[in-house]
Amino acid sequence: MARTTGRSTTHPTRRLVQLYVGLMLYGASSALLVRAELGLEPWGVLHQGLAELTGISIGVVSIIIGAVVLLLWIPLRQRPGLGTVSNVFVVGLAMDGTLAVVGDLDGLGFRVPVMVLGIVLNGVATGLYIAARFGPGPRDGLMTGLNRVTGRSIRLVRTAIEVAVVVTGFLLGGSLGAGTVLYALAIGPLAQFFLRIFALPEPAGPAAVAPADEPSTSAPPAGSGPVADPASGQAILPQ
Repeated sequence: MARTTGRSTTHPTRRLVQLYVGLMLYGASSALLVRAELGLEPWGVLHQGLAELTGISIGVVSIIIGAVVLLLWIPLRQRPGLGTVSNVFVVGLAMDGTLAVVGDLDGLGFRVPVMVLGIVLNGVATGLYIAARFGPGPRDGLMTGLNRVTGRSIRLVRTAIEVAVVVTGFLLGGSLGAGTVLYALAIGPLAQFFLRIFALPEPAGPAAVAPADEPSTSAPPAGSGPVADPASGQAILPQ
């Protein structure tokens, strides 16, 4: 009984550490993709395009877009968690902080490895953040909310959102390239792998019983709905 109590007191601490380390690494990985200048992830293309248009830093743009997307949860009746709200602020701040430390890169000999590092680090961050189970990111919540309201598949809703985001971002001056394609191909398998690595066991005891609508798997975040299935590789990004 004493062991169970010990786990229950330390388990939330580990989850919080995973959450915030994951969010900071996610922002850092996005910044590395910016410095590589070989193409960004879909939402990064939009953030960069708006940053070019407005003159606001890309991290602050990410925060603003995250807040706007979170407002769209209201008509969709989505419930944010600590991870959802933290995502809005921490990722953008970490992104601007990393960009302030990492300067421009010259030559493909530097940019290609940084692009690969950014994508792999994004997968690590995804596994850490989602496995902490503090709720989906605002953009994933928009996706699952539209999935529930429209009855369309997660794959279709995700594709429609990201095509719209990429096209809009590109027209505004966002960066598309090899990094965008490699990210799209690699992030699903990477995230699935690191979700398994960082998965936390469900705490024992009556207080830890999950709600009836919560997924039974330990890796995905509570309340994330269809996003919780890492097998698809298409609906687990914590944006």
